[in-house]
Amino acid sequence: MTELTDLTAVQLVEAYRKGEFSPVDATRAALRRAEEVQPVVNAFVRVDAEEALAQAEASTRRWRRGEPSGLVDGVPVSVKDILLQRGGPTLRGSRTARTEGPWEEDAPSVARLREHGAVFIGKTTTPEFGWKGVTDSPQSGITRNPYDPARTAGGSSGGSAAAVALGAAPVSLGTDGGGSVRIPGSFCGIFALKPTYGRVPLYPASAFGTLAHVGPMTRDAADAALLMDVISGPDPRDWSGLSPAADSFRAGIEGGVRGLRIAYSPSLGGQVAVRPAVAAAVRGAVESLAAQGAYVEETDPDFTDPVEAFHTLWFSGAARVIQHLPPERKALLDPGLREICAQGARYSALDYLAAVDVRMELGRRMGGFHRTYDLLITPTLPITAFEAGAEVPKGSGHRRWTGWTPFTYPFNMTQQPAATVPCGVDRDGLPVGVQIVAARHADALVLRAAHALYEAGAATIAPPAAV
Repeated sequence: MTELTDLTAVQLVEAYRKGEFSPVDATRAALRRAEEVQPVVNAFVRVDAEEALAQAEASTRRWRRGEPSGLVDGVPVSVKDILLQRGGPTLRGSRTARTEGPWEEDAPSVARLREHGAVFIGKTTTPEFGWKGVTDSPQSGITRNPYDPARTAGGSSGGSAAAVALGAAPVSLGTDGGGSVRIPGSFCGIFALKPTYGRVPLYPASAFGTLAHVGPMTRDAADAALLMDVISGPDPRDWSGLSPAADSFRAGIEGGVRGLRIAYSPSLGGQVAVRPAVAAAVRGAVESLAAQGAYVEETDPDFTDPVEAFHTLWFSGAARVIQHLPPERKALLDPGLREICAQGARYSALDYLAAVDVRMELGRRMGGFHRTYDLLITPTLPITAFEAGAEVPKGSGHRRWTGWTPFTYPFNMTQQPAATVPCGVDRDGLPVGVQIVAARHADALVLRAAHALYEAGAATIAPPAAV
């Protein structure tokens, strides 16, 4: 018998419509699952069972009247503890966070979920201010991988990825400034989308500027399309948000990939050393797309690694995050964060503008690239999950998390939509992700190609062992 915690959001809504079970049933199951997995993976910083059940009971009454309030009425969700959610503190993984309140405001994406009747299970873990590609912090400790708790869940949306993978709510809201939904999505074997910048409004504005995106983390692409129909669209608090999407993201998801022009870049032109198991799994996903009628060419986008420019933008943003803190509170910060903040504070305005120049040139090149190719396919990451509690894999020689994420952060700089889709496992049973990238504003095309992989069975991997 299928457990309620195994169902997607789309399946839950359909079951509510048919009266097969209620939002209260699904919420109780998600809360039980959250309680079971929390000691093992540490996915949550706060779970509010009483409030969640009250929301679920209200949703159940609406469904019984045949009057659901929106597209995800009664669906259990979690929210990364970077995004504001009224009723409790947003700690951002930091011991420096103010907890006295009042906490009366939702972030735009959270507000849209609330308007559509979602049931909020809890807030999920993040590294301090979301600064790195793994999830551990002085405030909430280490978040672990559902497939092997000795390994990292990735980050910075690691708690959300672990929660979705283990069935503690089928969908979560994450943020992505350099790969932060795609990295943990790949490590934890789930789907995650970084939409075009501005497609999902963000408030308060991120100190990391226009690198930071909000996106859905889900069981599959269909759930992400459903969530995008809820959370996208303008909000007056975000001056950089886009106008409403022309169509529903769910409307074209079944369109398939026949006739699409796909560029497959296994290593960004030899710039990235990719583990053989990762390369083989990604190639299998590409072959599935070709078998479904896509025109696939092995070729590379024309750019060199923009990591130094990304560091200038990212580290400057980090320095801005903590600028207001007095010395005694800065002493409470993650030592790695203090280090990059010190580096960021040393950059000049001219250094920053030079990095913006690199970013604009990268965007120009990718804009030209997508005049020829509808999609770019790469590995999401060159590796699978490594030991928990470390910023970089032991013995890798990398100094910072950007050393092992070269496929993700370039597309934050260009603001393009990019998703990770599970496409296999390595010999240790750890998930591998394939990344799908499209031109700015072509979010629906990314979802369509990802859905094609799910429909073909190319995105199906074994779930984590029961905890």
